[in-house]
Amino acid sequence: MIKTVEAPDSGYRFIPGVSQYSAGVGALPGFALERVRFANPVPLRQGFEKIAQVLKAAGRPLSAFAACELRSPAPFTESGFVSFNAEYTGFLKDWRVMRDGADNPVARSNVCPKINPPSTPSFYAFSYTVVAANAPTSFVVAGSGEAPEGKGNYRDHAVRLGDISPEAMLEKAKWVLGEMERRMGAFGGDWSQLTATQLYTVHDIFPFIESELGKRGIFRQGLTWHLNRPPVQDLEYEMDCRRIHTERVIEV
Repeated sequence: MIKTVEAPDSGYRFIPGVSQYSAGVGALPGFALERVRFANPVPLRQGFEKIAQVLKAAGRPLSAFAACELRSPAPFTESGFVSFNAEYTGFLKDWRVMRDGADNPVARSNVCPKINPPSTPSFYAFSYTVVAANAPTSFVVAGSGEAPEGKGNYRDHAVRLGDISPEAMLEKAKWVLGEMERRMGAFGGDWSQLTATQLYTVHDIFPFIESELGKRGIFRQGLTWHLNRPPVQDLEYEMDCRRIHTERVIEV
């Protein structure tokens, strides 16, 4: 079983991951996760300010911030990704969501649109907890590309590095699908319980869309395929998924 940890004053528990994000979050009993998508991506600092306003309006503390979906201009180098993560986690530390010596509780995906990318790293969506008696279970599984995390770098551990042949893409997809299953299992979840699944790649998935995605039952609730790249150079395929019953879109 994957260990989960309750985040202080948050209404959720999380799967410890790497310093920049957790591997997933699940609402505690008496709480539910809600998701807000921005109509257009909002630059990082402005996005944090807007999220704080939404949380305040909902009567929730900053610590209720549970997950986010980012969009970046282009895949980072390994060193560039480290620098960006330091900037991002700086906001979480200022909010006391990420505390000294403790794991980062906030789940995250961060991908790079091939068409009309933002000019700077930006928020696409975020999720937070609300008080909700007798609510159905809700969770968010963080994005994962085809490389294990916490290894110091991605390049040396990526599945079929540099290979985008149909066979290699299938192997990458299988690895990521397995990671999605492992993470959602920490919250007692499976594909049949999801309300949304998102896939990020610029490569052809049709050779395995039925044999690998279809056989898992992903299409019960539909699949959203974003023509996006993972956030680090040399990664080619990423997914995230969630079980959230209340979602809305806001203009900024």
